[in-house]
Amino acid sequence: MSETDRPRRAPATDPDSASDESARIQKMLARAGLGSRRQIDQWIVDGKVFINGRLAKPGDRCGIHDRIIVNGHQINLAKRASAPTRVLLYHKPAGELVSRRDPEGRPVIFTQLPKLENGRWIAVGRLDLNTQGLLLVTTNGELANRLMHPSRQFEREYAVRVFGNVTDALLQKMRCGVQLEDGLARFEAVKPAGGEGANQWFHVIVTEGRNRLVRRVWEAQGVTVSRLIRIRFGDMLLPPRLKARTFRELAPDELAQLMRSVGLTEPKTIRTSPARR
Repeated sequence: MSETDRPRRAPATDPDSASDESARIQKMLARAGLGSRRQIDQWIVDGKVFINGRLAKPGDRCGIHDRIIVNGHQINLAKRASAPTRVLLYHKPAGELVSRRDPEGRPVIFTQLPKLENGRWIAVGRLDLNTQGLLLVTTNGELANRLMHPSRQFEREYAVRVFGNVTDALLQKMRCGVQLEDGLARFEAVKPAGGEGANQWFHVIVTEGRNRLVRRVWEAQGVTVSRLIRIRFGDMLLPPRLKARTFRELAPDELAQLMRSVGLTEPKTIRTSPARR
């Protein structure tokens, strides 16, 4: 039976699922660690991606042995496909940007991460300049895409120190939802976590990755956020002894569990080191 005559298997968790030999160009490049699917979509629209000498279009398919040019550079997909998936739990400090570079010369997270022979590190979402805490970083763009996708609704938990009068009615209002300029937003949970007087700590849980969402919900109630720390993403916790600007790499069993949670097959792994300054 020829390849075109074979019945196609219905997608289970990903409508774009395909074999390792052929897939949509966005997925292949994301899985190879070139960037997120959103970034790659934009590269294609901008005419920066070629497949075997032909300008790529959204939805085009390619294989690991095709000749791929991205931003003027030839990409060896076969070599990148053989590279192991890695995930770091990075403790981002306040004052550091989740960016490749900054025109103002401010520190960025990627200078703190180990060098890679193939691919590049991709941040799973962002933390704003003044927010610290847990940031997941991976070499697998497809994994990053699934962790960030709104349909997955992974919980993000934050420790928040606020200044202002916080009543039970105000907490209930934030659980029910408040109107922001980009739509309704709510906390899945919010509970006191200590503090005295006007300075109090709370733990809040959200399932969205909208820009500065936690800060904006509090500020919409006239309450100032003086400190914000992400302590959990999904099942991944900020290790209690992990210092700022250091990371811990997921062990093979942790990585396999994370991959399964988003419907990906268990990856090739390498020996990991627990942390690095």
